[in-house]
Order: sequence, then structure tokens, then C-alpha cells
Amino acid sequence: MKDLLIGIDAGTSVIKSVAFDLSGRQLDMASVTNSFVTLEGGGAEQDLNQTWRDMVLTVLDLATKIPDLARRTAAVAVTGQGDGTWLIDGDGMPVGRAWLWLDARAGHLVDEMRGDPRDRTRFEITGTGLNACQQGAQLSWLKKNSPEILERAATAFHCKDWLYFKMTGERATDPSEGTFTFGDFRARSYSDEVLDILDLTSHRRLLPPMLEGTTDHHPLSASAAGETGLLAGTPVVLGYVDMVSTALGAGLYDPSGNVGCTVIGSTGIHTRLARTADDVILNDNASGYTIAMPVPGAYAQLQSNMAATLNIDWLLGLARDVLTASGAKPSRDELLKALDVWVEGSEPGSLVYQPYISLAGERGPFVDPDARAGFIGLSVKHGFGDLARAVLEGLAFAARDCYQAMGSVPGEIRLSGGAARSPSLRRIIAAMDDCCAEWVTPLLGECDAYDEALSQTYDALFPSFVAARQALRPVWKGMAHRTGAKS
Repeated sequence: MKDLLIGIDAGTSVIKSVAFDLSGRQLDMASVTNSFVTLEGGGAEQDLNQTWRDMVLTVLDLATKIPDLARRTAAVAVTGQGDGTWLIDGDGMPVGRAWLWLDARAGHLVDEMRGDPRDRTRFEITGTGLNACQQGAQLSWLKKNSPEILERAATAFHCKDWLYFKMTGERATDPSEGTFTFGDFRARSYSDEVLDILDLTSHRRLLPPMLEGTTDHHPLSASAAGETGLLAGTPVVLGYVDMVSTALGAGLYDPSGNVGCTVIGSTGIHTRLARTADDVILNDNASGYTIAMPVPGAYAQLQSNMAATLNIDWLLGLARDVLTASGAKPSRDELLKALDVWVEGSEPGSLVYQPYISLAGERGPFVDPDARAGFIGLSVKHGFGDLARAVLEGLAFAARDCYQAMGSVPGEIRLSGGAARSPSLRRIIAAMDDCCAEWVTPLLGECDAYDEALSQTYDALFPSFVAARQALRPVWKGMAHRTGAKS
């Protein structure tokens, strides 16, 4: 009896396989920590074959937890981290390591490209602001700096596309990633004009056809079946990019309400539902993403700040260093529990923190490869708890900044991601403003209470947050030039 579905998600931090019953109830999961390397100059690369091997391990591990997994699996769906460039040659072999969305090497080239008057046309076609994370920018950088790599390549994948290829032998991408980088979001197809503006017309051959996973799929190949332990011929579905899949799971598609979805993960992802192409709001500074959803005519409009939990990781790293020097050995769970204690014992809004700690700078709601984090208003009266609260408040302000770039803050924000487990962060975000029926709505948690006094504090402070990041941009630029940043 085919009574199971397997969902595979190759994320930046973790690769996992999850078993569901046909009603959408999660039964069990298996995961491995993802691995990638960082390079001088802002590079972030990942081994394609290792990614495939890690995915295989998760499926094999899942089979030890779910009896008769292979025979019971009705279908497999795969998604993964977005953006990035995963190149293979004509024989299906990797052309070097993949460039991840974390890669910052194209940052200053993007500055030049965004200064081209034609970039506004590209933005209005794709609905997506150009940034260093994207395959379009990365291919442009490679064409300019390492053309021999592109000459060896036959196909440019994203992460999930590579795994789909390894599972089925088919070279394809999906409409979500295909259109927000190179396409016309209204037509859900590639755009020759966009490729011309990116100066990539000569490399159109690298773009695989777009496969609509809601209607089409391919069978698991015999070789992939041999490695994963699943049955050859099992239907494999190429899912939409992880950002859209996460938003769907968090309840974004709710035509009855004014709902937003925020994911506080490695990045901060803030999404509003555009029910039709006409509902898409294109802002003046050409930032954000417009991503096709697996719902006819619907789009997820998204702003994503580069660093979310990366800021918390940095903060807890400071605490760990101090405690370790004094002989303590705190675990991450212990530090996370202490974080809420530190935050709750501090005064709201006493500092402004700019959460731009990623080496890639920022991509939403503004694009600046030189953006960097910092505290504003620091004095001798402040302690570590004040720093901790300011970091969480900075993440909430960044979320509000992103939503306002898409029109307005939704009346209800559905929060997910690892940091959503923090009661302090949920209260801070709640103070910023006040198939799904079966698979999503019953699983939503309780709505966090709205705190009027806290909201007034943050309403008063938010303009200072925005003014600070606007005023600091020439400072960031000067510091980057001083340290020799290059495109």
C-alpha cells in the first residue's frame, strides 16, 4: 500500500528527509548537517557530490525509522536552498563546487549593474531586485572573471535541481527560481530581454527547461534507487524553492486574511501573498523577490534580510567565549535559555542595532554589499542584556523594514524558523503591529498577545532604525574601500 510521501529539503544548515502520511501528518525525519567552505574574497562554495551523498544518507536513515519505507512511498518531492549556481557539464559531472547564495563575490559587480538604467526594466519584468546571491549575478561575474568555467558547463542548476537530476537524470528547474532570476514573472517563462540586460544572451544554453511540479514529474532512476534504497520508478516531484515551500507550510496562502509569513532562520524571510500579478507591488529601490507559487496566478512577494539568526549566533559566541574563559562550558541550549533571561531583564528600546552582520552585506529592503552591523546609542549604563535585547529588536525592525517595502505590515504575521522558539523574540515581533485548510491551519500555534506599550516604544524607535541605516551607507562604503574590497 502506497501510504507515505517523502519530502527532501537540502537547506543551508541541514539536509533532511521527512516522511508524511497522505493527510500531511509528519511521521519521522532524518537529517545531516550540511557542509560548505568559505573563501577569501567572500566566496561560499559547496561540493555537489557531497550534497548528493548527504541526501542519500538521510533517506537511508529514514528507512531505519519507517518500516517498509520503499514499498510504502507514493512519491518523493525535493526542494532546497535558493539562489546560487550549481554547474554541471554535458556528462552530468560537476564543474567545480557550487556557489551558494551566501557567496559575496559578485557584490560590487551588482552595484555596477544596478546603476545601469536598464536595470529598472529588468526589475519590472522579473519583479526581483538584483543581488549577489542570485544566479544571474554570479554567472555575470564568472563570465567577466572566469569565462573558462562557463565554457566547460552545459547546465546551470540550483541546489534542488541538482538533486532532481541525480534522482531522475532530467535537467530541469522550476518556475519559481527560473522566473525570479531570468524570467517574466507574469508569464512564468524565461525572458530574452532580461538575459540581454544581464549580458548573458550568449549563455542561454545553460538554462534548463522549467518543469511544473504540480502537474509533471519523472520516475526515480535505477541508479538512484540503488543508492537510496527506494524503488525504481517512484514518482519524483521537483518542488518550488524552499522560501515558497516554507511560506506555504507556515500558512501564507490564506485568501481570507491579511497575513504575512516571517521565517527567522539563517536569513530573515518576510513574505506577503499577491493573489494575482496585479497585486504585486514593485518598490522604488528595486529590491525584493517576486516568486511564483504552486497556485495558479498567485505569487509570494518577498523581502529577505541577509542575516537573522547569524546575529544571534554571533552574540551567543561572545557569551560563550567569556564563560569559557572563566571555566564554564555552556551548551547552545543553555545559552539560548539564558538569552531570554538576559532580554527580559533589560529595558526595551534603549539601543538601536543594525543586523547587517553577513559578509555579503544586505539585500532587503535595500541592496548594499558593504552593509555591516553595529550598535547605536551605546553608553556605560548598558550591559550584556541590553545588547541581547537590541539584537532581537534589530531583527524585528529589519522585518518591519522589509514589510513596509512591500506596502504595509500585515495584520497577522505567522512566524517560523529556529529563532521563533524564543518567547522574547516572538513578543518583540508581535509588538511591531498587529490544500492549506487541511495541512496548515490546524497546525498553527496560538497567537502571541499584542503589547500596546511595547508597540508604542518600537513605533517611536523605528524611524531612527531606518535613518541610521540610510546615514551609515557612505560610512560602510568608505570602510570597504579602506580594507580593499573588490568586485
